[in-house]
Amino acid sequence: MTSLIPASLGVTGRLLIFGWLLSLAPWSRAQAPEAEPPPLRWAADAEGGAPYIFINPRNPAQNIGFEVDLAAALAKELKRPIHFVQYDFKNLIPGLDRGDFDFAMNGLEITPDRLEKVRFSRPYYAFKLQLTVREKEDRFDSLMGCKKVGGVVGTLEDTAAERLLKQLNVRYKIYDGQVEPYLDLVQGRLDAVLLDLPIALYYGQQSMVVPEPMPVKHVGDIVGRGYYAIAFKKNNDALARQIDAALDRLFEQGVVRRLAQKWHLWNDHQEEFIPSGTFLEDLPDEGGDLPFEEKGYLLLLLDGAWVTIFLTVMSFALAVFIALPVALCRLYGPWPLRALATLYVEFFRGIPVLLLLVFLYFGLPGIAEYYQLNIDLRLNAITAAVLGFGLNYAAYEAEIYRAGINAIPVGQWEAAASLGMSPGMTFRRIIFPQAFKLILPPMTNDFVALFKDTSIVSIIAVVELSKQYQILAKSTGNYLEFGAITALLYLIMSVPLGYLSRHLEKRWSKA
Repeated sequence: MTSLIPASLGVTGRLLIFGWLLSLAPWSRAQAPEAEPPPLRWAADAEGGAPYIFINPRNPAQNIGFEVDLAAALAKELKRPIHFVQYDFKNLIPGLDRGDFDFAMNGLEITPDRLEKVRFSRPYYAFKLQLTVREKEDRFDSLMGCKKVGGVVGTLEDTAAERLLKQLNVRYKIYDGQVEPYLDLVQGRLDAVLLDLPIALYYGQQSMVVPEPMPVKHVGDIVGRGYYAIAFKKNNDALARQIDAALDRLFEQGVVRRLAQKWHLWNDHQEEFIPSGTFLEDLPDEGGDLPFEEKGYLLLLLDGAWVTIFLTVMSFALAVFIALPVALCRLYGPWPLRALATLYVEFFRGIPVLLLLVFLYFGLPGIAEYYQLNIDLRLNAITAAVLGFGLNYAAYEAEIYRAGINAIPVGQWEAAASLGMSPGMTFRRIIFPQAFKLILPPMTNDFVALFKDTSIVSIIAVVELSKQYQILAKSTGNYLEFGAITALLYLIMSVPLGYLSRHLEKRWSKA
């Protein structure tokens, strides 16, 4: 090989080129270590999610449940970590489409509507429906009997239970969560509850979620049929096939059966999912829990309170930043600016802030996709929340500022002009300081109101104080204690603002 290198290059040049040629040889190339695949993001709603996913009453920072164990088993089978993402159940499908997570597993039924939007894995659980009534109910003992006496049945929206009730023309009431219908049943607001058998079993007996058995009983035959599966984005076929293969192996090894038995969910309906092969009855514990951080109930509520404070402060700062220019445009701007400022105020005061949040988080990315714009309009949940509340509250603040500035007598302007002050200097030094005394009390009221309004951001997957309370209360059944602590935290955040406002009013009134 050295004879092919020109001698004119000298010894050093010949050695460098010779080394370079050797580096190109196949035997000189060391195999680069393969990069570890990034963690998969699994979304579910832990609020009232037993027996699929709910917080461990003995360690509130840890999620437990059938699907938590199944996710851990999948992580081990795929040799890839899986991280949990708390997400509102009703928004799992839109969140999947946004790309906020890789897959959703939360007792999701395979339905025709969902099949049009997402790609489902092979089913991992077959369920039927169970009717639950109060323990002393003697008017009926079946679903048709409930219909005959004109009873009202509680169920969840867009489920096999709702479709069956609608088909049989039975009166029913829709709930957002699976805890509330059983509570209403016990308190006499409902005559029966029709839900999936796993849910009925878990809430109808003593369990980690229901420390004391509810005074209810199961009646009638187990009816209907449905299937739970893992949902993926429509075009994510590669990941779906990997999960399908991993589920097949977990079924063959008996892991799924053992996990279902652990949570008292195994029954004869599951046999249809078993691939050819035999079960291994004495397997070591393959499931277990996903990694978690040690935290107590109070720390979790404090975390939620911090999110509430951050959202409130940032949103109100944005509102104030927008509101003053809008108010000034309405007061002193030329007619095009006045018209635009008025349109802004009327528009954002006229639409619900919930609608605005949903549009910014879920709808905005669809605009770029629809018009094929080469820009990413996806906002993270915190940004969407701050922007939504800021735009909404700015409309109200602008009207407060306008009214406060208008309340200052015109003579103040005339007196300043007689002293040779420019309009800008007059506004900064004379008008606005006096107007601010009038503006401060309603501003404080809006600031306190914003603390409470932030509770709706759970719709776009933000776990603030109110959402954290709902998760803890529904998972433990301890509504009173956690409610008192949560109310106290809201008071601690809002009451000092009232005192500060009154203190400033008194101080400035003397000036």
